[in-house]
Amino acid sequence: MNIFVVGIGLIGGSFVKDVKAKIPDTIVYGIDANAAHLEEALSLGLIDMKASYEDLSLADFVMVSIPVDVMLQELPKILDRVPETCVVCDAGSTKELICEVLNDHPKRRNFLACHPIAGTEFSGPSAAIHGLYDGKTNIICEVEKTAFTLQEKALELFQLLGMRIRYMNPKAHDKHIAYVSHLSHISSFMLGKTVIEKERNERDIFDMAGSGFESTVRLAKSSPAMWTPIFKQNKENVIETLEEYIQNLTEFKELLEKDDYEGIYNEMNNTNKIKAILSGLPATKKPKANTLNQK
Repeated sequence: MNIFVVGIGLIGGSFVKDVKAKIPDTIVYGIDANAAHLEEALSLGLIDMKASYEDLSLADFVMVSIPVDVMLQELPKILDRVPETCVVCDAGSTKELICEVLNDHPKRRNFLACHPIAGTEFSGPSAAIHGLYDGKTNIICEVEKTAFTLQEKALELFQLLGMRIRYMNPKAHDKHIAYVSHLSHISSFMLGKTVIEKERNERDIFDMAGSGFESTVRLAKSSPAMWTPIFKQNKENVIETLEEYIQNLTEFKELLEKDDYEGIYNEMNNTNKIKAILSGLPATKKPKANTLNQK
């Protein structure tokens, strides 16, 4: 199988790392605007050779993992050059605008709109790791617009990597992902900004930061070049989630100002059900009564 990766970093690199482990005779071609990334990917064995769009006629499968604003220009060009038997998948964190741009493309049937919910805060070829996709969800949008045989080809690869598949329309995808992904990145960036502005002594931050702080600001190490276009494309949904989040922060602040610690306890206690939700268990258990003032 000839797999082309356009944008050879964490997402694309991790994908082919495991595909090559599962299907040893796979040949991986790398395409990247960053020449240093291509050289690094070659030296790490992520790709077998460097390529260009002119070579896409050889492709059986194309994974496109580049910033979502660049995808709008590049995906039509990629589809123009692939053979009828090739499936092109993206890994973009937004879906509505990408699907809209490709809706009338002559080779729309060759495109499968995907969003693998997997990643780390690191980027570049050296960030690629084995097992990134194992047990992770891959959201697929407008599957009915992709040729059935090409759907099967892509699903076979995804399932080989241990991914779970979920189908969703692009509009719903962008709305839900604003809450569970985009908002968490903004929170992380802004918490990091707040601490940097208030704690001028970097040594104090290093010495005093606990694991809670470190895990909360982990996403602030993510690439601004990747995330700024995501916020731009999903602006309306992101603003809506921010308004709700800011309202919750304001209400928490008001509880503190009123010395309403029972209210604070109840807010946190009611939110504890997120543990069950994230572990896949039903969050049906009633919260325990407030024992804050009990002896």
